[in-house]
Amino acid sequence: METSNRELQAAEYLERHQIKELVSYLTSALLFFRPEKPREYLISLLERLRIAKVTGVAFPFFMDNSNIVAMFEMMDSSGRGTISFVQYKEALKTLGLCTEDEDLKDDGHIITLDKFKEEVNKRMKEIWSAF
Repeated sequence: METSNRELQAAEYLERHQIKELVSYLTSALLFFRPEKPREYLISLLERLRIAKVTGVAFPFFMDNSNIVAMFEMMDSSGRGTISFVQYKEALKTLGLCTEDEDLKDDGHIITLDKFKEEVNKRMKEIWSAF
């Protein structure tokens, strides 16, 4: 009985402080940048997160607008300037910005580059600001 109570307390702690999400995003940043000195990079990233939280400066996203544009252009292979809702949802999942069980509503509007960039940046800010 004691073990299950401790496990429950540990799970609640991890959830309350969003530790699993933080570790996931730190791992994603490591894999994206592949720094020569990963420990120093993680320390630097965590310090930048702390400073951003205290001062209100921009959070250290691991994707900038050029990366977002490149991803959009890969999905928009015909060059129409739009992507489908299915592509949009899959891109958010791939980036870790949408969970499997999140119910995104297809409002029938086409997804333009501006809308895609806005949503990716908004979701990244929400995620990082939680830490």
